[in-house]
Amino acid sequence: MTEERVERLLAEVHDEFGMIRVLEVADYRFLEFGDAIEQSCVFTADPSWLEYDYTRAMLIGALCHEQPESALFLGLGAGTLTQACLKFLPLEDVEAIELRPDVPRLAIEYLGLDDDPRLYIRVGDALELLDSAESADLIFVDLYTDVGPGVGHLAWGFLENCQKRLNPGGWLVINQWATDDGKPLGAALLRGLYHRHYWELPVKEGNVILIVPSDLDQDLHMDGLSARAEALAPRLGYSLQSLIKCIRPAT
Repeated sequence: MTEERVERLLAEVHDEFGMIRVLEVADYRFLEFGDAIEQSCVFTADPSWLEYDYTRAMLIGALCHEQPESALFLGLGAGTLTQACLKFLPLEDVEAIELRPDVPRLAIEYLGLDDDPRLYIRVGDALELLDSAESADLIFVDLYTDVGPGVGHLAWGFLENCQKRLNPGGWLVINQWATDDGKPLGAALLRGLYHRHYWELPVKEGNVILIVPSDLDQDLHMDGLSARAEALAPRLGYSLQSLIKCIRPAT
């Protein structure tokens, strides 16, 4: 290993759910759960930079809304997606619910999460706190542990309530595990719950991002989405068009 690739341990804590580590390698810092299970990657020079395709795909889900003012993040991690949405979207009110109290603390201390006045973080179980959250234009579900997706990713009532918490015209964006056939985990459940009226965006990390509208009358307008992404590209520093081309109707 060359000198610039040396891995440095910046923090390690243990809680009732296991271990949390923050590591630094060159220009990046990583949030890990358990035995080297990478949860988030942060480019230290710009914490709003989205390094992975799955986070860029979730931002595409956010861009389905023309003018979002409020967002709810179920699962915070290092906060890179939250940072990107605060920076690039016209949001006025953002809430994040994170299960583990050390995660937001480490994100602020080591991973560049800003103390933005628009951001309110609550610590607790998203499945229990969802009903007390404000309705939102955008809701993101990214509830992962060191062994995979949390129970919420297959919980009918919880996923149904996520959609119900959307404002009219809102979008639910779910980072769903992919099965070996490339379909999202729980595909049959999702088809029934959302009446096949949603879109999927598979990414190379092995996940499928689900983009779910607030109701059956709401459609995804690809031309508008593509135009918003193109207009944002110079500020982002990368194009989202190759990912947008992978969006498909529910399978």
